[in-house]
Amino acid sequence: MGIPERKDREKEQRREEILNAAEKVFFDRGLAQATMDEIAQHAELSKGTLYLYYQSKEDLYLGVMCRGMKIMHDMFQKATSTGEPTVKLIQNVGEAYYEFFKVYKKYCQMFAFFKNSQLHSQVSDAMIVECTNLDQKSWKLVTDVIQKGIEDGTFRKELDPLEMGVILWSNSNGIMQLMDRPVESQEIPGNIDLEKLLRKSNSMIVSSMLTEETKQRYDLKP
Repeated sequence: MGIPERKDREKEQRREEILNAAEKVFFDRGLAQATMDEIAQHAELSKGTLYLYYQSKEDLYLGVMCRGMKIMHDMFQKATSTGEPTVKLIQNVGEAYYEFFKVYKKYCQMFAFFKNSQLHSQVSDAMIVECTNLDQKSWKLVTDVIQKGIEDGTFRKELDPLEMGVILWSNSNGIMQLMDRPVESQEIPGNIDLEKLLRKSNSMIVSSMLTEETKQRYDLKP
C-alpha cells in the first residue's frame, strides 16, 4: 500500500472515530444539548480536528444520520430482493420500515432534522447532497417495486409509483409517530393496538392498488 492510500485509510478511520463519538453524544443528549467539545472529548481528539472533517455540529449530526439512512436502505434492499411476487415485496418494505423504526429509533428521530430545511443553515452543501442521494436511493427501491407491479399487472396501470410510495410512507410515519409518544399524551380515544393498525392500514392501501385479476389471486384481508 502506497503513502496516498495509507493516508486515505487513516483519514477514513479518523472520520469513523469521530462519527462513533458523535453518535454516542447525540443519542444521549440530542442535537441541542450536545457540544463539539463533548464530542471531541469522547473521540479523544481536539475540537479543531473535528472541524477539519465537519464544518459544524449540525453537519456532524447529519453525518451520523447518514449511517441510519444507509442501514434503512440496506434493509429495504433486502426486503425487495427476495424473488417473491410484487405484492409481497411492497409488503416486505412496510415490514422493513417498521423493523427499522423499532430497532433504530434514535436514527428515526434524527430524520426529522433533515426534513426541516429551516434548520440547515449550519450544514454544508456537500452533506445535504450526500443525505439527499441516500434518501433518493431508498425511495427508488420503493418506487421501482411499484413500477414493476404496474408492469407485471399486479398494480393498476393508472397509479403513479412516487405518489403511492408517499401515501404508504405517510401512513406508516403517522402511526409510528403515535407509537413514539408517551401513553399519557396519546390523542386517540380507546385502547387501539397501533401495531395492528399499522399493518391493517398498509394492507388496505396495498389492496387498493391491486388490479381486479390480482385481487382474485391474493387474500389481503386486514
